[in-house]
Amino acid sequence: MDTYANFINGEWSPSRSGRFVDNVNPADTRDKIGRVGLSTREEARAAIEAAARAFPAWRETPVPVRGAIIAKAAVILAERKEEISRALTREEGKLLRESRGEVQKAVNVLEFMAGEARRLNGETVPSELPFNFAYTLKQPLGVVSLITPWNFPVCIPAWKIAPALVAGNTCVFKPATLTPATATLLVKVFQDAGVPPGVLNLVIGSGAEVGDEFVTHPAIKAISFTGSNEVGAALYKDGAARLKKVQCEMGGKNPIVVLADADIPLAVEAAAQGAFGSTGQRCTATSRVVIEAGVADRFVELLLERTRRIRVGNPMEAEIDMGPSVDANQYKTVHSYIEIAKAEGAKLVLGGGKLTDGPCAYGFFTAPTIFDHVTRTMRLAKEEVFGPVLAVLRVKDFDEAVEVANDVPYGLTSSVYTNDGAKTFKFIERIETGITHVNSPTMGGEAQLPFGGMKATGVGTREMGRVALDFFTELKTVYIDYTGKKREGNLY
Repeated sequence: MDTYANFINGEWSPSRSGRFVDNVNPADTRDKIGRVGLSTREEARAAIEAAARAFPAWRETPVPVRGAIIAKAAVILAERKEEISRALTREEGKLLRESRGEVQKAVNVLEFMAGEARRLNGETVPSELPFNFAYTLKQPLGVVSLITPWNFPVCIPAWKIAPALVAGNTCVFKPATLTPATATLLVKVFQDAGVPPGVLNLVIGSGAEVGDEFVTHPAIKAISFTGSNEVGAALYKDGAARLKKVQCEMGGKNPIVVLADADIPLAVEAAAQGAFGSTGQRCTATSRVVIEAGVADRFVELLLERTRRIRVGNPMEAEIDMGPSVDANQYKTVHSYIEIAKAEGAKLVLGGGKLTDGPCAYGFFTAPTIFDHVTRTMRLAKEEVFGPVLAVLRVKDFDEAVEVANDVPYGLTSSVYTNDGAKTFKFIERIETGITHVNSPTMGGEAQLPFGGMKATGVGTREMGRVALDFFTELKTVYIDYTGKKREGNLY
């Protein structure tokens, strides 16, 4: 088995901690992919110090030159798409076609951000004083730490690394310990594209040790985190106490709102794709259907018919529609929520069981699960499951639909299915999510557009798109007085 190495100051070296865990295929736990070294705080510190040493030269590198390296990384990533996609499916469990889509999205992100290197613009602003030139410019922060989850282990790191490097920062990167192979392959892409030693560093290890050092070390100027609300809230508190910039993208409880005039078969397809694609293990997954009662029976009937056709099994096989949970802990969490929903009185209308036969015998497989007649006070209506479990909540009208859709702590993404133009725009105005879709599923986002949520979903500026650079830069205002004379009067 491979033992995954850290990448510090341009050199690959395994952790010296002597502590290891196995990287296991969640679709077949007999398949041991590699060994994950749990790095020490000292190794994390070495990476930060390497990044600090590399910062002055990288900051002075012209921005278009930095962008050219990101553009080359996009080309290399596209060339290695199949290799990385297969590694991603093997260690994370999403379908191979979903992995290919994720890698392609990462390519798109790199291509877009490479172009932004020629548009890292400030602005010139008229001064109220004569012979005074006023403008703004964006400057890098220094060493930034990037802490990423297992569910999108190529794309999320890519959309953090690319703007951080274009802006002129140096990076320390901690991936999830469940997905070290894809993190390694991604960093090799940047290495082969010409990122100088020390500019991008990878350390694999626990949040309690490596992650904590990446937050508390005085050289770290900013932290970009994607993961759970529990970890993100603690990280935000620790970073704020040290006056560091912090960006957190966390949970979601995303609704698809189906109104009585909707195209019901279209909404059914969106709900099935959103709830069961990627085994429900995406922050933009559809976890709730909020539907007007008059069309709910027909919707549920069609949804059950559609969901019964989902084939669960080895995600490497082209005919499979849904893979496993990522590991035993997530599998246990999913089934604990299924039992909670039953106990609270939700009506189980499909699934709910563990799949343990045939192609599912050695993995963490759950049957696609649907609960009907879920009420807004039930935990299944409020809490993120991160698995293939869908809750159907019935409401009387549009106003109640929006109220119920908003009645959760989170606010990442949403979808409304309707052919009523007035209600479409009212929904867009009133829904408390950072992203919303009209007559399309809750998932997805494009490289050139901002990504992020409201309420407990996120703090800090948005990721992706042009605004991604805002988090990784400081804005400086400059006044150039060319009168050559002393100013008179009130200078504010």
